[in-house]
Amino acid sequence: MLLARALRAAAALRPPPPRHSPRRLLSAAAFPRALLPPPAAAAPPLARSLWQLGGGGWRTALLRPRRCSAGGVSCGCGGLHTEGDKAFAEFLTDEIKEEKKIQKHKSLPKISGGWELEVHGTEAKLVRKIAGEKITVTFNINNSIPPSPEEEEETQGEQKPDEQEPDITSTPNFVVEVIKDDTKQTLVLDCHYPEDEVGQEGEDESDIFTIREVSFQPTGESDWKETNYTLNTDSLDWALYDHLMDFLADRGVDNTFADELIELSTALEHQEYIKFLEDLKSFVKCQ
Repeated sequence: MLLARALRAAAALRPPPPRHSPRRLLSAAAFPRALLPPPAAAAPPLARSLWQLGGGGWRTALLRPRRCSAGGVSCGCGGLHTEGDKAFAEFLTDEIKEEKKIQKHKSLPKISGGWELEVHGTEAKLVRKIAGEKITVTFNINNSIPPSPEEEEETQGEQKPDEQEPDITSTPNFVVEVIKDDTKQTLVLDCHYPEDEVGQEGEDESDIFTIREVSFQPTGESDWKETNYTLNTDSLDWALYDHLMDFLADRGVDNTFADELIELSTALEHQEYIKFLEDLKSFVKCQ
């Protein structure tokens, strides 16, 4: 009796068990689906192991570009420099020296007859004003060098060692514009050098340039209208064509002018060619 009473007394003195919070007792089904955290996706073992091996920085090292390759050296510009680039730059250095040695005109030659020269890159414009008229001649040196006849000579026979190579000559197409002060139209004549006429001597009556097309365009507008009538001289009456050539000659565009234009264009083309080689050398060397 005494033992049972002592046990009941001890049980009465024991603190009650802690009451569980209702939040812990709720099951997962009691929560809305949107509130549950998404299940963690299992990462591929290979990717995880590589990331762990790199301490989290392996991906950065992998995506960083390699600035050096076999046979290449990188400088501060970040560009690739190979042994081929070095040889290329050395070749360009020698080429520039040789081109400057054979350069005939250090400055552009002038055209006789009071023509004023304006140069914008590869495009040049000659301007002359006379008796209420303004005459402009515009040409571009790009693609102005005719094909070399070396291939034809090789097919016909081998060139002799003592034969001197012909000089490179620039023969660009040029456009003549004649503007009268009291008109709103400009007479435009598209001219070019026929390949069989350039360089021939002893034919005083032969013209070294020809008129290819003639049209009227609005004065002061840079864009010409394609809807304006254009006269093609291929089917033109020779009497009318001769009058057009005399019209140009009276305004200073004759054989003498055409010869001097070739000299000017050749000098400008050579000057721009040397500048191109220098820019190419700087680009290859990353200067």
